[in-house]
Amino acid sequence: MKAWFYERVGAAAEVLSEADLPTPEPGPGEVRVRIEWSGVNPSDVKSRGGLRTRVLPFPRVIPHSDGAGVVDAVGAGVDAARIGQRVWLWNAAWGRPFGTAAEFCCLPEAQALPLPDAASGEAGACMGIPGLTAMHAVLMDGGVAGKRVLVAGGAGAVGHYAVQIASRMGAAQVISSVSSAAKARLATEAGADAVIDYKTEPVAERVRELTGGQGVDRVIELDLAANGALDLEALRPGGEVVAYGSSSKPLDLAFAVLLAKNLQLKFFMVYHLAAADRARASAALQRLLARGELRHNIAARLPLADIVMAHEAVEGGHLVGNLVLKVAPG
Repeated sequence: MKAWFYERVGAAAEVLSEADLPTPEPGPGEVRVRIEWSGVNPSDVKSRGGLRTRVLPFPRVIPHSDGAGVVDAVGAGVDAARIGQRVWLWNAAWGRPFGTAAEFCCLPEAQALPLPDAASGEAGACMGIPGLTAMHAVLMDGGVAGKRVLVAGGAGAVGHYAVQIASRMGAAQVISSVSSAAKARLATEAGADAVIDYKTEPVAERVRELTGGQGVDRVIELDLAANGALDLEALRPGGEVVAYGSSSKPLDLAFAVLLAKNLQLKFFMVYHLAAADRARASAALQRLLARGELRHNIAARLPLADIVMAHEAVEGGHLVGNLVLKVAPG
């Protein structure tokens, strides 16, 4: 099979290589998926670039945790009826050396979920990290029904889904911060009741105006280091920040404000979701996918051969939405 891999960390153009590798065989409890689409996420490029660690966990890594394709073989103990099933994958390359930047991927059958007929393969390749992150950020700790929610970056890969899901899960008000008129349109079309351009408007002040002076109940935050002080201002007393990401600079949050307003800071990494949380978020995503109720903001579709360009594009931080690579016809 054709696959892209790296054997050391570094710049994409320097470490990513293509080769014909043996087609893997599924082990007990595994399925083999013929990959049609491979999703490229910031965590993939950070791992390849060595931003987490310079030491590879495996001698060779085929990157990308997200993907979609068709089950074409099963291992012992797996129902043969799964052969031919369209699926989307999660954690393919997390703690494993064999991700979706290849024509075939073997992984535990629980990590290959049926892709509803109403959903495209491209959409499936956006579910493992962006979709599940957004869904868990909305559903965790009682969800958002009846609450006011501020979604940071409502046009981004996760934020765009979070706006849609919050509005469908009963939020009383969904506000999103954006950085341009084009992104404001995306967030509004996704279901935001109001958008705030953080480059031209005072976000916390606008949030107070939009909420009648009360503030929001929950902030869904992609960069706590950059936005933490603003989040504390925007929250009502007793409110919470749900943070799924942060830039590398140190956190600088006012303890006095946290204390005086009884605020809560909550964090999660989508790779490490508890089994019950993942099952709940996955089931909710499946229902929305089956009903065709999610918009998928796919910024770029490239062939797998352009993986270097894809990594560089994601690293550049200028994409508005998700990037997927076409691996095989589907």
